[in-house]
Amino acid sequence: MILRLFVIIALLFCVGVSGQVVPTDSLRKDSVSTEQKLLRNIEKYNAPKKIKHFNPTEAGLYSAVLPGFGQYYNRKYWKIPIVWGVIGTGVGIAVWNQKQYRRYRNAFIAELNHQTHEFSGISGVDAEVLGNIQDRAKRQRDYAIAITAGIYILNIVDAIVDAHLYAQRHDSDLAIAPVVINNQWEANGAKAGLSLNFRF
Repeated sequence: MILRLFVIIALLFCVGVSGQVVPTDSLRKDSVSTEQKLLRNIEKYNAPKKIKHFNPTEAGLYSAVLPGFGQYYNRKYWKIPIVWGVIGTGVGIAVWNQKQYRRYRNAFIAELNHQTHEFSGISGVDAEVLGNIQDRAKRQRDYAIAITAGIYILNIVDAIVDAHLYAQRHDSDLAIAPVVINNQWEANGAKAGLSLNFRF
């Protein structure tokens, strides 16, 4: 009985020990898979960077719908407050000059009809002065509208051009970099310069 128990324990021990032995083939598979992973990582890191391409039509449409949204699409976030500030300032100037125009226009019409207006008690204010002031306010309003429209169009053009040129700016084959130019025939020796490099 003890002998049988001893034989069973010995057999179980042998089976357990043989189960822990690692075959050489699995080591080889592990090293091959590690090498393959390493090669894939090297290829991934040495591969040229994928450059995001922006659609110029989309950028232009976005900027036309909402000024600054084309710059957001192109990831030029710093331009958005500039666009909004300039267009907002132009609109504000146009609205203020429109109010001034109406104010002086009403006073001019009242002066022509010999009625009282807000400038009636001021000496030197007659129909000619009020006419000149209203014309100036109208002209400044028109200039503000024209300049704001030009800036609005410039905002759209900027978004389109920025989308077109994004790929070229981030192309590693085209680069402008500062370099030191060594000239052996001059007394100074080295000079600062720019280098334009491109690869085909």
